[in-house]
Amino acid sequence: MSKGTIILTPFPFTDLSGNKVRPALVLYNQKNGDDCIVAFISSVQDKKLGVCDILVTSTQLNGLKINSTIKISKIATLQKRIILGEIGKLESSIMTEVNNALKNIFNL
Repeated sequence: MSKGTIILTPFPFTDLSGNKVRPALVLYNQKNGDDCIVAFISSVQDKKLGVCDILVTSTQLNGLKINSTIKISKIATLQKRIILGEIGKLESSIMTEVNNALKNIFNL
């Protein structure tokens, strides 16, 4: 599992009241560590996108069932052991957009 891998995992609600199984994008995976950092992927197509929302068309490569939105502003550190599996790999052109959004959100 490397940066750009799309996984299926329980993802916590922002108020920590629970979680929901959903796809997420791996942003960082420490090879010898127990955790990885991921960004939430939503199947809801908002009419008003956030500054750091990235639209993704479903393809065979990325494994998404429907067109989705990567929510760069919704990031979590998760234990790798809770990951249910890999479903695909994000296209390199979209990964470039993700990297740019990360730079913007963290003012890098």
